[in-house]
Amino acid sequence: MGSVFDEKEFLACCGSTKFGKEMVAAAPFSTLQDAIRAARHIWFNKVDVNGWLEAFSAHPQIGQSPSKNHQSPTFAQWSKGEQSTALATATDSTLQELFEWNARYREKFGFVFLICASGRSTPEILAELKIRYQNRPIIEFEIAAQEQMKITELRLAKLFSEKADTAPTIKPLATTNIVRKAEEDRVNIIGAHLTAATGDAGAKPAHIPKRTRPPITTHILDTSRGCPAGGIEVQLEMWKDNQTRPQFGKANIGGWKVLGSSATDKDGRSGQLMNMVEALTPGIYRISFNTGEYIPDGFFPYVSIVFEIRESQKWDHFHVPLLLSPFSFSTYRGS
Repeated sequence: MGSVFDEKEFLACCGSTKFGKEMVAAAPFSTLQDAIRAARHIWFNKVDVNGWLEAFSAHPQIGQSPSKNHQSPTFAQWSKGEQSTALATATDSTLQELFEWNARYREKFGFVFLICASGRSTPEILAELKIRYQNRPIIEFEIAAQEQMKITELRLAKLFSEKADTAPTIKPLATTNIVRKAEEDRVNIIGAHLTAATGDAGAKPAHIPKRTRPPITTHILDTSRGCPAGGIEVQLEMWKDNQTRPQFGKANIGGWKVLGSSATDKDGRSGQLMNMVEALTPGIYRISFNTGEYIPDGFFPYVSIVFEIRESQKWDHFHVPLLLSPFSFSTYRGS
């Protein structure tokens, strides 16, 4: 039998009421990795915009202590611990500057500046805040949601670790590597993916609902206009030769098999690009965007992104968004 937690314990990990209730419904979890998979699914697919904002508002501003009246004492305790490095490296001048930039950020975006602060100094956080302040609201909102997920994963690891300490009959979980991995990846603004080496590599995780969407999806945001990009053709392919791999600098003609194509809707989301399958076939995939039709005077006639899905990831969902402007683009692995 897996570890059992109540709603208050999950609220200590993420301040969204919807998140807490959905995690209780998905429990128990046999391993920390099962809990993290469920948490990512719930946070990105079931919690709505209001739930995201509720979770953001539970956090104190960076550089300030949590409210003594916080609904979760554990949340407040963990939040204080996560900011310990920032507070230890702060000076009166950097704290004042951080306070001023926090206020500017909130005025522009309408929510608190959120960052996985564990192990980060005040100057480092302040520099990140200034960079992210330049973002358009639609971009920054998604970045903040990714940062909340990093925090949630770290706190789930703490929750499982504490449960293991108080319940010696349960086999202890190897949470140390998970926490360390998150620390190493904290410099990434978005798209951090926390993994743990628990269970068989290809084993199907428990307590995860059946897929409600294809395992590979995308959406496109027009960062020059601050809105979704509709009407862009998208094509998904898979490398079909198991004996060879596509090579950098070579044409690789004839090795790609088209899985599906679609055009983005008014929300910037593509239609179905592949069949609905539970287990994704491991291999190398390529997703291409006909950006030249959308921005005729832009720098990119089209954009292709090549990525590899491994055996241990075949149960995951891969969301590959494109952040596009006439002369630049970026992407990351979402969920």
